[in-house]
Amino acid sequence: MQLKDTFNRSLHSAKIILSLVIPIYIIAEILYYYNTLSYISFLVEPFTSILGLPAEASLSIISGMFLNLYAAIAFAAPLDMSIKEWSVLGVFLGIAHSLVVEGAILKKLNVSLKYSFFLRLIAGIVVGYFTSLLPDSFFHSTMVSNTFSKTEYLSLKELLIHSFYNATILAIKIVVLITILIVLMDFLKSFLTKNVSKPFIIIVGIILGITSGAGILIAESKNISKKDMFFIITFLMICHAVIEDTLLFVIFGADFWLIVGIRAVFGVLIAYLISYFFYKNIQK
Repeated sequence: MQLKDTFNRSLHSAKIILSLVIPIYIIAEILYYYNTLSYISFLVEPFTSILGLPAEASLSIISGMFLNLYAAIAFAAPLDMSIKEWSVLGVFLGIAHSLVVEGAILKKLNVSLKYSFFLRLIAGIVVGYFTSLLPDSFFHSTMVSNTFSKTEYLSLKELLIHSFYNATILAIKIVVLITILIVLMDFLKSFLTKNVSKPFIIIVGIILGITSGAGILIAESKNISKKDMFFIITFLMICHAVIEDTLLFVIFGADFWLIVGIRAVFGVLIAYLISYFFYKNIQK
């Protein structure tokens, strides 16, 4: 019975991942191919001045917000930014990236699109602005070898083939990963008397993020109270996928530990304040 339940949960998670990741991944690639977001990048130029970033970073910001971090990095890579500027960009986009696909996933957790979008956007600006106020001496490069390369496609057909392949591989990896985690979770539950859902789901979100950890977040949310889940999800919207996402910026000289530390501290602070003052007024 236990094995059957585990299989059913994995299958349910797989359906969610496949229905969300593949189509949105392909759409993002098409928008990137046609450079669509360059026409509205002026809308986020005020953010660059608030964050102390060059105006040219606006295209990177809007691409990261609505597409993904890889598109953001591709547009930011040619810019001659300092360690501090790369770190500030890493903080902002670490919080406010992939708002469409991750917003769709969060909606499965009963988090409204408005709440997830505006919380991450406002938090990104506030935490990014705080980071920009820190002295330059606080920032130290933790650069690794630069292995990032921008993918160029010769035609829309080639892009669609590659993006479908890449999206499918990504979805398969995520499904396999969450299946392993669900099995591990069920194994732990069979031996532990205390509920391990809350710490486990936080660890999954911090390490894997909202997209890769979607299956676990959705499955385990049923075992957690609405109030606790609200706090956890609010925290994870600020502090998730801190290793993989941060390393993309570290490639160009950003300070890994500063980015992770700031996101973790503000994640706890913002989640606590919002949960304490506003939870009763938010749709449960």
